[in-house]
Amino acid sequence: MPNITQSITAGIAALKLGISVDTIRRWDKKGLIKSFRDERNDRMFSLEEIKRIQNKTQGDKKSKFKILKNKTVSKYTAIELFAGAGGTALGMEHAGIQHVLLNEYDKHACATLRKNKPDWNVVEGDVRGLTFTEGQADIVQGGFPCQTFSYAGRKMGFDDIRGTLFFEFARCVKEVRPKIAIGENVKGLLNHDGGRTLKTMVGVLEELGYKVRYKVLRSQYLDIPQKRERLIIIGVRKDLDIPISFPKEKDYIIPLREALHKCPKSPGQEYPEKKKKIMKLIPPGGYWRELPEHLQKEYMGASFYMGGGKTGMARRLSWDEPSLTLTCSPAQKQTERCHPEETRPLTVREYARIQTFPDSWEFAGSVGHQYKQIGNAVPVNLGYYIGDTVIKMLDGEILEEEVPEPIFAQQQLFAFAA
Repeated sequence: MPNITQSITAGIAALKLGISVDTIRRWDKKGLIKSFRDERNDRMFSLEEIKRIQNKTQGDKKSKFKILKNKTVSKYTAIELFAGAGGTALGMEHAGIQHVLLNEYDKHACATLRKNKPDWNVVEGDVRGLTFTEGQADIVQGGFPCQTFSYAGRKMGFDDIRGTLFFEFARCVKEVRPKIAIGENVKGLLNHDGGRTLKTMVGVLEELGYKVRYKVLRSQYLDIPQKRERLIIIGVRKDLDIPISFPKEKDYIIPLREALHKCPKSPGQEYPEKKKKIMKLIPPGGYWRELPEHLQKEYMGASFYMGGGKTGMARRLSWDEPSLTLTCSPAQKQTERCHPEETRPLTVREYARIQTFPDSWEFAGSVGHQYKQIGNAVPVNLGYYIGDTVIKMLDGEILEEEVPEPIFAQQQLFAFAA
């Protein structure tokens, strides 16, 4: 495993790699790399991570964007709960895992699943009404609703009715007794309720007889043109001698220019004229602070005088970087996702490309429902890497348990169950 734990200051990294300190700080500000404070409160960086971005910006310009798919089908089966528009399920199928059941409550998402995969066993309705049988599948996977735990949502957790859906996931694990259980959620789950929410979830799975590990996966290093971070929880039945591993990050990123090349035209939201005039003034990669001060105050209103960067507001994406994390709408004021060149929100098909759905994957419902399905989805390529890693675990190709790297521990980018 490469040593990504070599933490250095921006100044030393600049000397070693022959780039400017300002460039490193700009990459940090844009979310392309991550910094953290050490015990002396100095800002530290990963040398390996800076090298990745340097190689991408100065080295091979050949497009690497593709939707990943293995040529062979494995013998392993899965049940997926909270399947949404099928990002995880399709990715895992691309890896070679076959689904015996997919459950989803939203009727539009179910219509999407049936439209694209008529052979899938899609069960529409409340998961509480389902019963499962022991040995029904090798894998149980579920992305319990992330609205409860998202930074942008209400942090209610287990006090919210949706918070209890994790226990339905656990009930499925208890009844099926799969070899492997996989949970997925937003990174905010790490710190929700001081970490007690995640600790409770891990404890429930351990009581059911599973060894549990978890880790934040960064999509931008896993063949996804998006700065999207997801917390992945993996549990392996304790009676099985299977080391737990996670997908390994790549040494490149995919910018929007590659991902949106020849993207099919499709419907999308539009800006009202007043907002369009504002957005025309924002350069690629810029946001509201690029405006003249009088327009900043006019556009931001009371928010202008409040704290925080508010970097999602009046935000135009950049061709040369991965997209910011997609939300349920590209035109919301707090989480703007404006096209890098044209003054409009990203279209439905551009959203889907960034989430690595095939161009042939159609979404049901209104344009608003389609944006919501795509924005809530796990990127297909992330599902592929999770599935491919799990297959290797089950096939005995993973010989050693993954040891967490201490880098960025203060930010909890990586975390493992005690």
